[in-house]
Amino acid sequence: MKVLLVKDVKGLGNAGEIKDVKDGYGQNFLIAKGFAKHATNEVIKKHQASERRKAEAQSSEIEAMKALSQKLDKLQIIISKKLGNTGHLFGAVTKEEIAHALKEQHGIDIDKKHINHKEALKTTGTHDLDLKLGHGIHATLHVEIKGA
Repeated sequence: MKVLLVKDVKGLGNAGEIKDVKDGYGQNFLIAKGFAKHATNEVIKKHQASERRKAEAQSSEIEAMKALSQKLDKLQIIISKKLGNTGHLFGAVTKEEIAHALKEQHGIDIDKKHINHKEALKTTGTHDLDLKLGHGIHATLHVEIKGA
């Protein structure tokens, strides 16, 4: 019996593979538990069409991320924070403040989790931040912190 695996099955194969198994194993376990479907021509064609749609969606998403990356590389955001008597910032500029400023100043909505910066921004001046957009695509955002 030929089955199309819907989920990964340890010791048998990964999702999307067509395997030849014994009738009882295929019918009573794999198909009954939802791990596989009987590999008819119709099921195989539907699976291939679904895979093509996923690949097209992923490639269009990657193109959108690349365009966003190029746009972000050219942008600069300005954040004003209160300064103390010594000229240092009170506290630090957070990732949330950076994401909010980016949306306010340029209309680009990015989750704060995509901002990849380990140390807190505690000084005035220009800082370059790395943004992880997904699919291995990175952008550099220029942030200028001014004292208010």
